[in-house]
Amino acid sequence: MGGAGRLRVPVGADAGRWVTRAGCRRVLFVVHNVTSATRLLDVLPLFHSDLRVQMFATCTGSSPFLAGVPELLAEAGLPVLPWEQAKDTTFDLVLSASYGGELEALRGELVILSHGVGYNKRLATPDTGHRTPDTGHRTPAPLFGMSPEWLLKDGRPIATATVLSHPEQLERLSTSCPEAVSTAVLAGDPCHDRILAALSQRDRFRRALGVAPGQRLIVISSTWSPRSLFGGTTAETETGPREEGDRLYWLLSRLASELPVDEYRTAAVLHPNIWYGHGAGQVRAWLDTARRAGLSVIDPLEGWRQALIAADCVVGDHGSVTYYAASIDTPILLGAFPQEDLDPRSPVAALGRTAPRLLRRGGLREQIERAIVDHKPGMYEELAAQTNSSPGESALLLRRLCYELLGISQPDSHPALLDPLPLPPYEPGRRTAPVQVLTRVTGSDPAQVTVVRFAGSDGEPGPTEDDAALLDAGHTVVDEDTRDVGRLRIADVVVRRGSADDPRIGPPTAWTSEALARYPHCGLAAYVDGTDRCVVRTRGGTVIRLTAGADPEGRPDLCDPAVYASALYAWITGGGNSPRIPQEIIVRTGATTHRASLEPLAPPPRR
Repeated sequence: MGGAGRLRVPVGADAGRWVTRAGCRRVLFVVHNVTSATRLLDVLPLFHSDLRVQMFATCTGSSPFLAGVPELLAEAGLPVLPWEQAKDTTFDLVLSASYGGELEALRGELVILSHGVGYNKRLATPDTGHRTPDTGHRTPAPLFGMSPEWLLKDGRPIATATVLSHPEQLERLSTSCPEAVSTAVLAGDPCHDRILAALSQRDRFRRALGVAPGQRLIVISSTWSPRSLFGGTTAETETGPREEGDRLYWLLSRLASELPVDEYRTAAVLHPNIWYGHGAGQVRAWLDTARRAGLSVIDPLEGWRQALIAADCVVGDHGSVTYYAASIDTPILLGAFPQEDLDPRSPVAALGRTAPRLLRRGGLREQIERAIVDHKPGMYEELAAQTNSSPGESALLLRRLCYELLGISQPDSHPALLDPLPLPPYEPGRRTAPVQVLTRVTGSDPAQVTVVRFAGSDGEPGPTEDDAALLDAGHTVVDEDTRDVGRLRIADVVVRRGSADDPRIGPPTAWTSEALARYPHCGLAAYVDGTDRCVVRTRGGTVIRLTAGADPEGRPDLCDPAVYASALYAWITGGGNSPRIPQEIIVRTGATTHRASLEPLAPPPRR
């Protein structure tokens, strides 16, 4: 980024020759990394439709997390100034969502927003050669965004306006850096406001994530740093972290081995500094086993707020995402919480003293259920109130502040508004790891089958004692896209997912015939060709379409159709008292009942 050529338009030595709209007020967005950029993008709409304003962007180059910034700036579509040119150019307003770099060198009224839920963490100032004090190595790191080390240059505030979201932050600022109090402005939290505005969309967000009736959505959230949930907080050996001492290894394995896949949907929300610090490919590689067992990894830029709103429980740490979850009354379970990294007076630290902790000596499923059942509505109400003293008003307050500093009136043609959270694409959980299925036929007229499925490692299906007492048969289901292709040879049920008209593998009747011929041990082949349906072929040659019944409002049942294939397999292989194929099968997963109709597509061949 530092090597980019200087712009000649719309700013530059001879920009007047080339611009189309001249005389615009100049607004500069200062990006440090992807995390801070996303918070600046939250407020970008405040300047939309104003023909008097020209926006720009620049990157300080001071953050160690620079990956992803060029792509994000390119997508934003604003003119991007090299840092040196940005320092040489006069602006009417400068917006930043972080500290660091030579912010004091910029020419313009500087407004600094928070890029998290207030200021809570201790973080040493970088040795930039410009304003890093000699704090020594034994003293605690300064409080990010609240201490003189971050806020002052030569004893004077670097910002014209320091935006805070709640008076409690002002109280802490007055004791930690009284010199900066005069710059403080209470203007709410635009990120929190976007979450609040979208709470009514919760059911849609859940359907977008493929959360079926009766399923709980468990979101695993982690900030960055070695003591975060993803960091693992483990002693190290010469070759790296010890697996048996790493909390993350334990959590990922238990997600698959303890949580039945039809009763729990899992998703991970990771801090952008994890993604862009270690590399997206590496993060996916670390999570590969969990992803193949059904864990969805949410995009770090868009989608995490929607997942948070949709969640039934958040297993998190001391990051802002966990606190935002508590602020909207979502049950939380703390998998990591290094109090020493926080300001003890902060609301986030108070959350750590209040919320339940995840213990490795207990079962994961039991602790998640306890966190949900023991959660009382409003139990974090006092802490939630400290998230944002002006809920729903940040757009109004921030635009007023910005236009006062710009020296022009606010647009009177439209109100100050933030963008609504977009509806994510439909992305149901996908499991390509072998699935262990436990079943029990509980009725014959109509056909009724209880099904419990686990996508754990070999020999590790994790039914509770109550589950085991109710189930009396088992089989293995393997997706044809599995990496462990050897398991296809011994699978009881083989599954393929795709559209019915896919010329490479379809139609379903052709693929099911080929699958039974290719996998001699397989007793049933299932082609899932829709959200709520599949086509199966039995070893006897009968071809059947199974279709789940819709809910009372006509919406499809989002339960994985492979469940119905497993239920039919259990019925055929010994559970049913009748040799006939039923017209309907009632399938129970956890406490939820599903009804699937059976439509014969082809009779078995005559012998």
